[in-house]
Amino acid sequence: MPDPHPPGTPAGALTEQDRLIALLRATWSSTAALLAQLSDDEWSRPALPGWDVHDVVAHLVGTERMLTGATSPPDLPADQASGHLHNDIGRVNERWVVALRERTHAELMADFEDVTTERLAALEAMDADGFDAPSWTPVGQATYGRFMEVRVFDCWMHEQDVRAAVGRPGDEDGPVAEQSLAEVVGSLGYVVGKRVGVPDGSSVTIHLTGPIHRDLHVLVDGRARVVESLDGPATASVSLSSTLFTRLAGGRVDPEVELARVELGGDPDLARRLATHLAFTI
Repeated sequence: MPDPHPPGTPAGALTEQDRLIALLRATWSSTAALLAQLSDDEWSRPALPGWDVHDVVAHLVGTERMLTGATSPPDLPADQASGHLHNDIGRVNERWVVALRERTHAELMADFEDVTTERLAALEAMDADGFDAPSWTPVGQATYGRFMEVRVFDCWMHEQDVRAAVGRPGDEDGPVAEQSLAEVVGSLGYVVGKRVGVPDGSSVTIHLTGPIHRDLHVLVDGRARVVESLDGPATASVSLSSTLFTRLAGGRVDPEVELARVELGGDPDLARRLATHLAFTI
């Protein structure tokens, strides 16, 4: 994977803006290198509900074009509203996917490289006030910099969607994967407290067995929160690869199908519920 540090810049000297730009550059470079390897058959493989690999790349292109200020394609006719669209964001995304569906694979790959180059130039030209300015983000009102954190996660997840579709694993650890994992960890309190419904006074541990190795602990004491450590064994635990964990958190795979790849510990019912209710993305 490309080094996510600007040439000649010590890692300790990076501002948050520099760091996020470097991460976006790294994931876009990794994705571009992957796309350059794909056959026509691989571009047409199913990747997400309603989308093949070409459509996933079209979505990435469309989102970055929107962020350059480009006008979105017109809304889709009612008879083109697919069953995989569940919200307004999905419907806006689909406009770009449909509009770019007639592009050849080579043209779309060129579009991806052009728009990401344009976006990197715009981000590098932005001053600190612009990066800290209030902004809409997919996770609520925050700052433009926070939006770019989410973009790192989203772009990396879609790179992994393509890799999973074509059977070309990669970029599963390193700074971009670590940042993307941090996005998931930031939602673990909500997932454990609301989706899993872990009872008050309980705790869970998620053992990540690689390529990223980490133990994630969530304690429920009035509210569910991620903690550095627990005073004793967790009420329930799961052990799985960091790759499978992010796929489950992103709602990319069927948790019941993948359950055989997860080791359960502690309270078996609670552990199973944890393993099958990790999805948090919209």
